[in-house]
Amino acid sequence: MGISRRTAMTAGVGAAAAVAVGSGGAGAEEAGAAPVVISVPGEAPLRTNIPVVRDRRASGGRLLALRTAKKPSAHGWYATYAVHAPHPGIHTLTAIATAPVETPHTEAVGSYLRLAVNDGPFTDLARSQPHWYESKPAWGDLSVLDLGRVELRRGENTLTLRVDEPAVLDTTTAYALSLDHLTLRLLHRHPALHRLSVPRHRDGEPAHLHLSLDGHATRPHTVHYSVTDYDGHRVAAGRATVPAGRTSTTVALPEGLPPGHYRVHADDVTGAFARLPARPAPTGTANRFGVNVWHSSLVPPSRLAEFAAAVRDMGAGWVRDGQSWPTVEPVPGAYDTARHDRAIRTLRAHDLAVLDVLSPAPEWAMTDASLPLPADLRHAYRYARRLAQAGPEALQLSNEPDVDTTRSTGDAHAAFVKAAALGVRDASETPPLVVLPGIAQVGPFQDLMLANDVVRYADVWAFHGYPDPTVPGEPRFPGAADEQHALARRHGADVPLWMTECGAFLEARARADLTPAQEAVQARYLVKSMVEGLAAGNARQFWFAGPPVHDDGVYFGLLDREFAPLPAYSAFAALASLLGAARFVRAGQLTGGVKAFVFDSGRGELVTVAWAEARGVRLTLPGVAYDVMGRRISGSVTASPDPVYVVSRADSEPCGTPPGGRPLSRAEHIVLSQRYSARNAAPGKDNGDAPPPNGYRLGRRTRMAVDVYNFGTEALHVTVTGRAGGGWSVRPQGGAGRVRVPAGGRVGVNFSAMAGSSVRRRVDHRVIFRARLDDHSDVPDSVALVHLK
Repeated sequence: MGISRRTAMTAGVGAAAAVAVGSGGAGAEEAGAAPVVISVPGEAPLRTNIPVVRDRRASGGRLLALRTAKKPSAHGWYATYAVHAPHPGIHTLTAIATAPVETPHTEAVGSYLRLAVNDGPFTDLARSQPHWYESKPAWGDLSVLDLGRVELRRGENTLTLRVDEPAVLDTTTAYALSLDHLTLRLLHRHPALHRLSVPRHRDGEPAHLHLSLDGHATRPHTVHYSVTDYDGHRVAAGRATVPAGRTSTTVALPEGLPPGHYRVHADDVTGAFARLPARPAPTGTANRFGVNVWHSSLVPPSRLAEFAAAVRDMGAGWVRDGQSWPTVEPVPGAYDTARHDRAIRTLRAHDLAVLDVLSPAPEWAMTDASLPLPADLRHAYRYARRLAQAGPEALQLSNEPDVDTTRSTGDAHAAFVKAAALGVRDASETPPLVVLPGIAQVGPFQDLMLANDVVRYADVWAFHGYPDPTVPGEPRFPGAADEQHALARRHGADVPLWMTECGAFLEARARADLTPAQEAVQARYLVKSMVEGLAAGNARQFWFAGPPVHDDGVYFGLLDREFAPLPAYSAFAALASLLGAARFVRAGQLTGGVKAFVFDSGRGELVTVAWAEARGVRLTLPGVAYDVMGRRISGSVTASPDPVYVVSRADSEPCGTPPGGRPLSRAEHIVLSQRYSARNAAPGKDNGDAPPPNGYRLGRRTRMAVDVYNFGTEALHVTVTGRAGGGWSVRPQGGAGRVRVPAGGRVGVNFSAMAGSSVRRRVDHRVIFRARLDDHSDVPDSVALVHLK
């Protein structure tokens, strides 16, 4: 799936701490009070190093406009504004400016901002993707951005906006900001409680509630709070006072709270926190669980380290990430991977293994016939080798190519995969694992890829699986895993299978978090999908997604809009902690229709995960029981839609990790790629495989070529032959098809494809090109589909 098709397919104060923003009540303007509104032209700062440009659409006919790859001074790219406030107090701050993420009305993005008020310190405006994504359109590529609240004194004030980090744009990284104007509105009856948080902690560690006002208290400010658990039971309550002149206070929560998800209510603000299991999950490559991240789209740069720590503490060992190839290589051979390399180092520094993903090629590398792949596969080889040198543990060779909106075919993508895989393997003595593209669904696209023998180039077979959102009721684990495993067996694929995307489609409400009912559905389905995926034989499961993300009316993510943990975060933590090595042993069905799945934790334990469609089915399994949040259950255990765990003792051996692939031969370093003109392109895909015919559309006689790539270290002679069925024939033009291909080179062999009189129109047939080296070793085939127009 991926972001913005989803964009690639982005945590300051507490990625898994509770952070909430108040609304209504004390946050509303006092009834009958005259509104106080201050407008600040973007083009008229006191001082700035950002250019001003003319645009008649701007409120003053001009605006601040920054777009440069040049690094700023130590003060960053900045603009300082004078603001005269007739009344002291708390003001909302909005801007007509570029959002730091794509929005439904524009794909243009700007850099994340930092803000300083008067002589105060700079703070990062590092809100989540849903916060910016739901911004209303202003004009052009600008949006109405909520920049939060600021405290102004009576009279003269200054506001300084600063850009310190470049943004990922279409074809480059650059410091970017367009600013038309700022608006401040006075909030009456403020300061008021604005945020609350409980720093992330484990069972047995102290928990502290931090309460923050949106300004300095003018007199002692008392806050009443209560804490409820996942089931809605109150587990703590009290009050705390922010002293006059202060903005925050901290109180200790009761000791002895069990692991799980908790919600805090204080005045008009609600937040959440996770109490993590005492026993951490395995880290790194030994871990079976991962999350999709797409940090450049979903995680503000200032939050990445804290977000990575939250993912690790949640129990994920892997993250799936990606970057924009057009941004990394804006012109041939000129790479700029520094930003992404830093991100990978940050993720790995938090004991997370990285699965990186290749994105579509830059425009300069493509032709109308090759879209979305490079026309010269040597570009794919070199780019994949460069990505592999950054040191991710695995590299996936594209995302859902079978459901993009291009006319790409399985045979063309197979040649691309072979070239990229060879680049990965040549990157170092211990290269990353080569992971096949994440396939959205079985069908002719994948069948053709497999017919081209791509599996021998890979260490891992990958696919995706989502429940059907049109089926009412609780989401159900899809049949994708069973289908892909059956397909792998038919092809004799002796590699592990990873589900690199799974998740639930939850309807997003504008400017609001999931409902409690949706949160429960997400938590339940996370556990069930992970368990059923491993039971189907998947070696790893990756949830989509980790960060908060709103995409086209659907909410994904294990954190809410303020980066506080959802119940699914705690459910993930319980799952990863209890299952440990998570080696699947067996499945069964207990009395009353209870599903049960048994795992070996690798710690001398057997862990049974069980659930039922209905509530109230009593379980009599021996062992210690835990609920979906990881809380120990005392007394009788009953099955319900919420999974439960029962842990018992058993002998166990350590769980290993999949070995890397075998070395590839000289013949396997030769890649054949069929090349047809754009007028012969296959029909386009419409969010899935096109209905037949799927092949290239040819006339009675069509000239085409077979590109022979040599990714080896020595020149080789290669003899290419072709054959076709169903009345088709292929013949070399002007020779026998024997060519000398230099090391790292490409040579095209021209053929004519001819349709005999018996060929029916619009019926696909396979055309197969084979090649052999002079030592009689066979090159992997190139297999395509063709049909008569």
